[in-house]
Amino acid sequence: MFGAAGTRIRSVERYEVAGDRWVPMDPLPGFRAGCVGFVAREGAEFWVMGGYGASRTISGVFPVDEYYRDAVVMGLEGGAWREVGDMWGDGERVRAGKIVVVDDIHTGFPQLFMLDGNEILRYDMSSNRWLYESRVPRKAPYNPSFGFVVLGGELYVMTHSCVVDFTEMRRARHHKRAGTLFIQIYDPKKKTWRSLVTKSPFNYPIDINSAVLSSISL
Repeated sequence: MFGAAGTRIRSVERYEVAGDRWVPMDPLPGFRAGCVGFVAREGAEFWVMGGYGASRTISGVFPVDEYYRDAVVMGLEGGAWREVGDMWGDGERVRAGKIVVVDDIHTGFPQLFMLDGNEILRYDMSSNRWLYESRVPRKAPYNPSFGFVVLGGELYVMTHSCVVDFTEMRRARHHKRAGTLFIQIYDPKKKTWRSLVTKSPFNYPIDINSAVLSSISL
């Protein structure tokens, strides 16, 4: 298991369920932040992809983070880290969207998807390239950020908004704001979209970027 958000780190740890402890592993070859880690090849390899590394300046004034164009892989049976080449072609714009992992129990190879703006890209391991997969049908209003998560093998693109509830304006002196959660769901196997709208428990803006989903059996 690996986590790297806004702080550049090299440390890697694996959680042992039986012993209820974290075990340190060989550190990454370089410092990364904002990357994603996942296990592939039926649990034999640990991949770390994307993220930001060292920063540089433009004209010696404006700081800019260097986005990693590659990935690094470690064999979990004592193997060393190895580098996977550039995932973007010459002259191709590097995408830095949020990456999610869809587990595939049949092949042992997880599927990776990236949400960049309104486009969804799919990572092809054989060619080491990001390929166009689909486009979000409905652009988010007022250009807010999307939440991008996986549930049941499907991709959930979520938008949270707060609007004035005009039905309550007649009853109360103060305007009541109602939260709305708009979810667009993509099925990678069927290549189809569907959507749903539900009332949100939050009547104020929230950071949908950090959203998670979990299924509940009743």
